[in-house]
Amino acid sequence: MRLVRKYGASAIAASLSALVFLVPFAFIVLMAFKDQKQSSRIDFSWPTGNHLWENIVTVVTTRNWMLVSAFINSAVLTVASVTLIVIFAAMVGFVLQRRKTRFNGLIEFLILTGLMIPPAVVPTIWLLQGLGLFGKLYGLVLIEVAYGLPFSILLYRAFIATIPRELDEAAIIDGARPLDVFFRVILPLLWPVTVTNIVVQSVGIFNDFTNPLYYLPGNKNATVQLTLFNFQSQFNTSYNLLFTNILLITIPPLIVFLFFNRQIVAGMTAGAVKG
Repeated sequence: MRLVRKYGASAIAASLSALVFLVPFAFIVLMAFKDQKQSSRIDFSWPTGNHLWENIVTVVTTRNWMLVSAFINSAVLTVASVTLIVIFAAMVGFVLQRRKTRFNGLIEFLILTGLMIPPAVVPTIWLLQGLGLFGKLYGLVLIEVAYGLPFSILLYRAFIATIPRELDEAAIIDGARPLDVFFRVILPLLWPVTVTNIVVQSVGIFNDFTNPLYYLPGNKNATVQLTLFNFQSQFNTSYNLLFTNILLITIPPLIVFLFFNRQIVAGMTAGAVKG
């Protein structure tokens, strides 16, 4: 009875997690192994044959190798956006934590507003068009940075609160300039939360569907999520190819989470208690 009380809740949580995450993934894998006729049933039946490689070749080569260029676009978008988010969020979090001014309250309110208020699509499109950035990959990079900064700033600020201020003062006494204090003293200490931020933001940006759909029209700059439209139509959907495409674009984020799961948890909880 004691063991049931001790491990019962954990067993229930593990079972629910497996039901929520593993069952849909198993369904995707099964559908990717089927041909078009069997996949049209959209059920959990076992594949009658192994059509996975055939489906992969078709998906990759469709529309002049669109999936390959989409992976390149998504990689460029993710790396550029996450790099800017990490640098800007760490710097803003450092300044907010170390320098107390009368504007801190307003800045914190604006940061929280960025988390709570949903994005306005039409005004953002007008702004991008005015700047000549609409439909361009680096324009979407700025959008992703703007959407990812509020959460990242709060994450960095909480972690920086655990770093003693004496480190800054000692570096300044040794003749370090403000940028030297940040990049040579503070930034290396932010590695745990930086890994967390990189993983969370990378998966979110790589899997982003709505922002590329709104702000990056056209096939030239298509990202991996937009390639799902290749196998959907009003009258005939190739579900075997659709789910094969989903499987291919799911593998990179899945690998990232499997390898960096512990770092994510450690970084999220590192700033919870001030030392």
